[in-house]
Amino acid sequence: MTSILPGISNTVTSATTAPTSSASGAGSGSGIDTQTIAGNFQTFLTLLTTQLKNQDPTSPLDTNQFTQQLVEFAQVEQQLKSNDQLATLVSLQQTAQATQALGFVGENVTVSGNTAQLANGSASWTMSSPKPANATINISNASGQLVYSGATALQTGSNTFKWSGKGNDGTQWPDGTYTMAVTATDATGQSVGVSTLVSGIVDSVDLTQTPPMLSVNGQNFTVNQIKGVSRSGL
Repeated sequence: MTSILPGISNTVTSATTAPTSSASGAGSGSGIDTQTIAGNFQTFLTLLTTQLKNQDPTSPLDTNQFTQQLVEFAQVEQQLKSNDQLATLVSLQQTAQATQALGFVGENVTVSGNTAQLANGSASWTMSSPKPANATINISNASGQLVYSGATALQTGSNTFKWSGKGNDGTQWPDGTYTMAVTATDATGQSVGVSTLVSGIVDSVDLTQTPPMLSVNGQNFTVNQIKGVSRSGL
């Protein structure tokens, strides 16, 4: 952007000063060398001052031109500062998310999902229905094999279904992860949308993901998918 402006006496042959170079001035996040920008700005001011001192009285400087260049440099400087501040805010937000996620490790949480953990012959799901309905429940193991099928009546709002781990033929299935599928209809036979919630212990947190991912019952969830938290063991 640095240039000799028109209307200058030919007696001015050199007015530049070498811009200061420093590796420490490079912008680390924006990909723009802020030290170079600063050096160019200082060079521009030096040129401008020299031109003002040595201008030809019969052909003065175009004030609109160098004023526009000053404004452009100022805008670039402000943009660089804004980029640095935004990078700082993003870094702080990521740190806060990681700290929040780590606080859930070992806690019992409730999340939107249909996969629950069968432990000691007990697994439970929470179903939310917008109206009274008759539901058919199918439970499958991790391999996709159907291990239980049954029917239950749902009331408006939250409904809890507990499974002992026994199949329809009386087989006791081993501990592990099991997935529930629910289909429901109202009294007129119309389909009813039923959402499911499951509870489980947060086993680990993957901080390499953005946002961090919490592992619950072998599935990954973000912090904003957590619907409730209770003290472990309760």
